[in-house]
Formats: sequence, structure tokens, C-alpha cells
Amino acid sequence: QVQLVESGGGLVQAGGSLRLSCAASGRTFSSYAMGWFRQAPGKEREFVAAITRSGATTSYADSVKGRFTISRDNAKNTVYLQMNSLKPEDTAVYYCAADPVWGPLRVSGTPRYWGQGTQVTVSS
Repeated sequence: QVQLVESGGGLVQAGGSLRLSCAASGRTFSSYAMGWFRQAPGKEREFVAAITRSGATTSYADSVKGRFTISRDNAKNTVYLQMNSLKPEDTAVYYCAADPVWGPLRVSGTPRYWGQGTQVTVSS
């Protein structure tokens, strides 16, 4: 089992940047593919980005491609989401997620483990 704790959310003006972090418990962090999802008020949760266990492969939603970057540091048990050129429509609660298998993160959106979420608000 893995526990996930997000940090780094906050209020930022449009065009600004934030970096989210997700710290994972346990000694098997490198055994999990990791991802970020978000949920805006009144909307369904949606996929944002994912990264494979080694970090060699990443995947992004079209809405964030070219603006967001997912990365991981397996020595620190941490995954990051660097968010640049933020827009008001990026406002949401951002959730970190983990699964031993890539499919639930990138395909079905049903990863096994979730963090508690961190609020990101982008003002216009």
C-alpha cells in the first residue's frame, strides 16, 4: 500500500506558474506509475498527466500539453507537476494518484491509490 500527500497548491494569476509535489510513503515508490488528475467545481475528475515507473515515458491531456511537465524523483519518493502559463480554466483540486499498472492511470482513470488533493486557483 502507498499513501500520497500533495502540496504546492495555491492562488496564482493567469500566466503564472506553480509546482505541485506528491510525496509517497513506503519503499516501493519506483514500482508505481504515477499521475495527476484534477476536478473543477461541477465537473467530473479528469486526467492531467502520468509518468511510468522509470520516468522514461510521460503522457498529457491535450489541454495541458506544452504547459505542464510531470517528473519524478524515485530517490525522494516524490512526483512533481510543473505548471506554467496557467489559465483560469486550470482552477481545480489536483489529485496525485498511483498504480502498479499504467492502464488504470492513463486509460481508465481508475488508479488504485489517491492523495487528498490540493487546491489550485488561477485568477484572471
